[in-house]
Amino acid sequence: MIRTMVVDDGLKVSCEASSGPEALAKLDSCDPRVVVLDQMMPGMNGIETAIRIKSERPAQLVILCTAFLDPTIAGALAAGVNAVLHKDDITTLPALIREVVTA
Repeated sequence: MIRTMVVDDGLKVSCEASSGPEALAKLDSCDPRVVVLDQMMPGMNGIETAIRIKSERPAQLVILCTAFLDPTIAGALAAGVNAVLHKDDITTLPALIREVVTA
């Protein structure tokens, strides 16, 4: 669903991963401008994945999607995530990607 929404809005998806470890394994070969993570991923959650991404690529732009903003946002920001998006607002993701890139 996210891929379709982003592509339909004119953005390019360089690759996809179904887990945190898979995202880390693909990061260098895909070289995305923005990484969009789900907090509830198998293998490691979004914040854990973001911490690993930022340790390897400190300038990497990361957006975290979550259904639980209150308990997640502080950890996400401490991990260096550039933006946190509540899943209820997922339709605003393309605009948020553009905002993060131009910030």
